[in-house]
Amino acid sequence: MNNKIFVIGLPRTATTSLCKAMVELGFATAHTAYIEKCFEQAQVIADTPIFCDYQALDQYYPNAKFINLTRELSQWVPSIKQLLQRMHVNLQREDGGFNTIIKRCYNEVFSPLTTENINNDQFLIDCYQRHQQNIQSYFLGREQDILHIDISANDSFERLLAFLAIEQTPLAGFDHVNRGGKVTAWKQVKSPLKVESTRRGRMDPLPYPLIK
Repeated sequence: MNNKIFVIGLPRTATTSLCKAMVELGFATAHTAYIEKCFEQAQVIADTPIFCDYQALDQYYPNAKFINLTRELSQWVPSIKQLLQRMHVNLQREDGGFNTIIKRCYNEVFSPLTTENINNDQFLIDCYQRHQQNIQSYFLGREQDILHIDISANDSFERLLAFLAIEQTPLAGFDHVNRGGKVTAWKQVKSPLKVESTRRGRMDPLPYPLIK
């Protein structure tokens, strides 16, 4: 499979675990992408801005494939809540904080991103379900282009291999990383297939036009 593969699950749905597996399966992979060179070099890209811009990416990259990661809400809600609580100040700062791509993506998907809403379980559930409903609607009739998996499911790795048309691999399954709210596992992945997301910390204009 030589087409681009975009991972469109929301944060805290095991995007890092999937990206680590993709590297080990031989795919040039980026966990987030903020420069044009990253989009050129990586075959697999996850997280920001992918979960927000998948429709624009679908139009810009013909024949791309998509992986939608899902997770039980009872596990996802406390995990995303903890992440958003840590990120909130830097997502809303006008004098710095996160880069503008991260700010745009989080503020679009988790709108309105207020402290009150971050601590509201139903608000987070609504954001998750809206994201899933939008994916289902967009890919209706195109089931061959998208894989929906929860990596905690027993058959998830086998389904991934089938989607990627991989018949044999020494890997036994997913390595579940970033447990307990940690978000540092991707930094520890060492491989020439790991694609840098920034240009020494800087970002470029994205190569694809956004859908307005």
